[in-house]
Amino acid sequence: MPYLGSEDVVKELKKALCNPHIQADRLRYRSVIQRVIRHMTQGVDMSGVFMEMVKASATVDIVQKKLVYLYMCTYAPLKPDLALLAINTLCKDCSDPNPMVRGLALRSMCSLRMPGVQEYIQQPILNGLRDKASYVRRVAVLGCAKMHNLHGDSEVDGALVNELYSLLRDQDPIVVVNCLRSLEEILKQEGGVVINKPIAHHLLNRMSKLDQWGQAEVLNFLLRYQPRSEEELFDILNLLDSFLKSSSPGVVMGATKLFLILAKKFPHVQTDVLMQVKGPLLAACSSESRELCFAALCHVRQILHSLPGHFSGHYKKFFCSYSEPHYIKLQKVEVLCELVNDENVQQVLEELRGYCTDVSADFAQAAIFAIGGIARTYTDQCVQILTELLGLRQEHITTEEEKDMAVRDRGLFYYRLLLAGINEVKQILCSPKSDPSLRLLEDQAERPVNSWALDFNTLVPVYGKARWATISKCQGVEHHGPELPNTAAFPTSGPLIPAENRERVQELPDSGALMLIPNHQLTAECFEKTWLSLKVAHQQAFPWQGAVHPDTLQMALQVVNIQTIAMSRAGTQPWKAYLSAQDDTGCLFLTELLLEPANVQMQISVKQSEAGAETLKSFTSVLETVIGTIGDIKS
Repeated sequence: MPYLGSEDVVKELKKALCNPHIQADRLRYRSVIQRVIRHMTQGVDMSGVFMEMVKASATVDIVQKKLVYLYMCTYAPLKPDLALLAINTLCKDCSDPNPMVRGLALRSMCSLRMPGVQEYIQQPILNGLRDKASYVRRVAVLGCAKMHNLHGDSEVDGALVNELYSLLRDQDPIVVVNCLRSLEEILKQEGGVVINKPIAHHLLNRMSKLDQWGQAEVLNFLLRYQPRSEEELFDILNLLDSFLKSSSPGVVMGATKLFLILAKKFPHVQTDVLMQVKGPLLAACSSESRELCFAALCHVRQILHSLPGHFSGHYKKFFCSYSEPHYIKLQKVEVLCELVNDENVQQVLEELRGYCTDVSADFAQAAIFAIGGIARTYTDQCVQILTELLGLRQEHITTEEEKDMAVRDRGLFYYRLLLAGINEVKQILCSPKSDPSLRLLEDQAERPVNSWALDFNTLVPVYGKARWATISKCQGVEHHGPELPNTAAFPTSGPLIPAENRERVQELPDSGALMLIPNHQLTAECFEKTWLSLKVAHQQAFPWQGAVHPDTLQMALQVVNIQTIAMSRAGTQPWKAYLSAQDDTGCLFLTELLLEPANVQMQISVKQSEAGAETLKSFTSVLETVIGTIGDIKS
């Protein structure tokens, strides 16, 4: 909304821009233009001085040209009838003897967001690709991607792509990196830029001349190249070795990931690389940047899945500081639990004991849970500490109340399960098809490095595979992940089934092939958008009598990894619920439950993001099991 008196401001500035005395004084003229830009950024509509600002671009003052170009790029789409004057001015400056002016004009032309501009910028871009000045070539290369985005539905210009590939051998390293970025954007539908042997070796030889951002980009692109021989492989690894000691954490992580993937057939090489990056990772865990510290801790936990004792000698690096934020403290506590051994168990437990009386009740409880986890291996020491803590009589230590309904429901489920007998509990919790969150009686086996190498140096260690896959799908981000999420398969006769109904449930089709992702999260907005874009793949009616108890149904669905998006209150007519689940292939199952008044059947409608008859049949079988079981319990 324009400020009060904005018309007077525009009139005053327009008069000043037309004043020949002000135009003759370079500093006063620039000052007026700066006032125009300042009012523009404050929300005042300054489109009324468009003509005067275009005239102001006819100057040799670089600062004044930048200000005028910024103004023109902002208001050109609002003044399409006058924008042609701006384009003519910019085209003229693209031939200026000064390379700074040429580059600035070309960058501004490519930033114009208006229809029909492509025909004006195509030739200046082609000229810029062959310009003698490296700055102009940098701008022109990025301009190719901008021009392609203006008309993304048009065919890819083969001549332009070939020109960009040839510029990969440009003498300027920034031009090379910009070419990779532009080719990746232009060839997105074809799978991105192709990295063959000549290009890969050329990029490797130019790596030392790039800045740290360029090095990180190139290392990411080199993941697409697979050496053809073992000799070539080790030549590449030798070239990359120096980047493991870079001062930039991004370069170190990128080089580590490339090492791990290229050496996937040589586990000893992978172990040696992880040993080399131990120092940089520990330094990142102590960084003043909280974001970098948190990401490094997540990657440390990922490495510990394959090398449990990798950081045991540096366990003190993961002791918490009072000034650290809550989320970093929680990560460090998780790491400490994985570093415990016979030599440091006493020191780690003493440190965790101190956290148990922290002013933050959540952090204190996390420390108590950590001691409880360590108690599985070092029972005597942990029981002694926990017994002493009970004597403190602090509410967050001794309380039995659980505010999280999901945890409360799961605890209630465990209680009911124990009523069936300890042998059946062991059979369910230790089953290879049980939910991994229930696996309390087994230690986790070490995972090979290759199982997570491609997730290294991504957001997967931060969010987790399942959640990052969901985020990527909702945001439309292309996620290249060769590994499927580590999910739990479950049979139709799951642990929710009471003993008296077990024979009936065992007759249902086996859904062991279906693997739903635990902790799947989908926002209501994303659910609605996806639901409206899909067609109903399956409809079915299940027997039902009486009212619905939402809490019981939601608990049962959660145990089988089905998320509740929205659910009507008990007694609502008609009663509805919307559910979401995702399998290990990324396929989404969106479900609507509907119970009409005085109806004896629960109507379900299932929508599937990827067609698959078998998986759809297995999913509906799971739903039938849960609804049938809850109906029997209720009745």
